[in-house]
Amino acid sequence: MKTLSCLLWTPLAGALVLAFLPRHWHRHACSIALGFSGLCLLLTLFVTIRFETNSPDVQFSEMLPWNPGMGSFYALGVDGFSLPLVLLSAFLCLVALLAGLGSPRPRGYYIAFLSLEFGMLGVFLSRDWALFYVFWELTLIPLFFLIDQWGGKRRHGAALNFVLYTMGGSVFMLIALLMVYAASAEHSTLMDSMQGVARGLPRGSQVLIFLGLLMGFGVKMPVFPLHGWLPLAHVEAPSPISILLSGALLKMGAYGLIRACAMLPEAVVVMQPWLAAIALVGIVYGALLAWRQSDLKAMIAYSSVSHMGFVLVGLAAMNPVGLTGAVMQMTAHGLVAGALFLLIGLLYERTHTRELADYGALGRTAPRLAAFTVLALLASMGLPGSVGFVAELHAMIGGFQHFGAWMLVASFGVLVGGAYALRCVAALVAGPAKPAMSGLEDLRPTEFAGVSCLVAAIVWLGLAPAALLELSRVSIGHYLAALQPEFL
Repeated sequence: MKTLSCLLWTPLAGALVLAFLPRHWHRHACSIALGFSGLCLLLTLFVTIRFETNSPDVQFSEMLPWNPGMGSFYALGVDGFSLPLVLLSAFLCLVALLAGLGSPRPRGYYIAFLSLEFGMLGVFLSRDWALFYVFWELTLIPLFFLIDQWGGKRRHGAALNFVLYTMGGSVFMLIALLMVYAASAEHSTLMDSMQGVARGLPRGSQVLIFLGLLMGFGVKMPVFPLHGWLPLAHVEAPSPISILLSGALLKMGAYGLIRACAMLPEAVVVMQPWLAAIALVGIVYGALLAWRQSDLKAMIAYSSVSHMGFVLVGLAAMNPVGLTGAVMQMTAHGLVAGALFLLIGLLYERTHTRELADYGALGRTAPRLAAFTVLALLASMGLPGSVGFVAELHAMIGGFQHFGAWMLVASFGVLVGGAYALRCVAALVAGPAKPAMSGLEDLRPTEFAGVSCLVAAIVWLGLAPAALLELSRVSIGHYLAALQPEFL
């Protein structure tokens, strides 16, 4: 079997093993899930090492006929846009498993978890729009059960709200893709084939199709004002699932939007100022709402709306620096938000409160937990030396090159982001110890391992971002060169 197929099907193989696990082996469900997820990460690292960064072509390609009558293929491949997200997803899944040790009803939890990993990887590896759509919808099923069965007090409403929002957006995405498919003479759903067809459509048709795709991808991203599902889902989801929800699943929408822009360049020309406006409003709106929150998880959830706005700014700029910032911000936000959700989840597990006013003097009771939380909060505000600084700086510079003084609006969002991050640092570390902090246990070995990996990645990619930048550099240049006639 080819490398990408091995990588893709490993999590599902783990889920099937768990499904048929004898009852007396159920206590080993976590170890089995960790084994399969760890193997998936090793395969991803193998692909990353073998990836030729100087080639803009899709690599490790696999293609088999899937539905010949429809023109659909089981087509897989990676390029400089998808590989960083595959690596991020596999890494976060392993960290989230380490953080979720001791989950109730472990077999069902880990089956759903590995099924979710399978769906996420399928989205980033697919090179056929029909296959992409199948994996896109497939992620809804395990995520619904993970929130509905293992979430907080309002988990049922949060799970239903998430599914309805996402399915509503998916309807628009499906209609848009069918419009391109209907215009094709060869009736193929391969991404390259549909891209060629879509680029030949009139500008008006391209804009309509792009709006449909923007609705579908914008809900998952999420862009303002399609973010309504996000806060409740984040707050009620189990902490390990919040890591994946913010770290990897939101990136599915951004990744899909990148593919949509490549397919519909004339529509991007028309929509550029509107995309920038939506992004700038989202940056400020998300930051202000995060500032108003007293619930730590809700604060991080709203901050995700703000930080993902920088992805949209870089994408709307359509220049090398901006697009580099967009691609890098997807990885940066995944690492930083994943670390924050993990740490806040560990605090909640120990104190049973997420209210900021209930915390204080964390450094005296749990110094390692306090140190990592402060580092993650500083990284979320884009502190130099963290990966968030490099990513947001690229996105800001790219946006300034194209949109000029309008980027001052984004700067205001950055200031507000710094304000609520520093407020949290002060509330957690300074002040008198509160009753909830008495006898607080510091990080356990598995928790320490997971948090250390995330924080190390945030600092390493902040101090030495060349490795991450190199993965996408050639693909970004090729992407913009293909769009160049529309942006002259």
